[in-house]
Amino acid sequence: MARPDLETEAGRAAYRAELRRVGWRQRWAGLACIVVAAALVMFARDGRFGLTDNAVMAAYGLLAIGWVLVIYAVFQRTRHHKRRMAEGL
Repeated sequence: MARPDLETEAGRAAYRAELRRVGWRQRWAGLACIVVAAALVMFARDGRFGLTDNAVMAAYGLLAIGWVLVIYAVFQRTRHHKRRMAEGL
């Protein structure tokens, strides 16, 4: 695969779209984990749905997993970008 064409607007748009696709599942899964964890903390704090302090501990674990997924997706995307930029050399 050749180095991306960043000289034209169409080439830049195509490369941006390519970068957006790298790690998108991990980013969305991480975001979902973070949102669910935040909801668990809020509901457990108010005592809704019968959630106790144990749910808060589970939510913190889910929050950590979510951030790990998001950071991994950013790392994966950065690695992909570096490899693509080095291909034309």
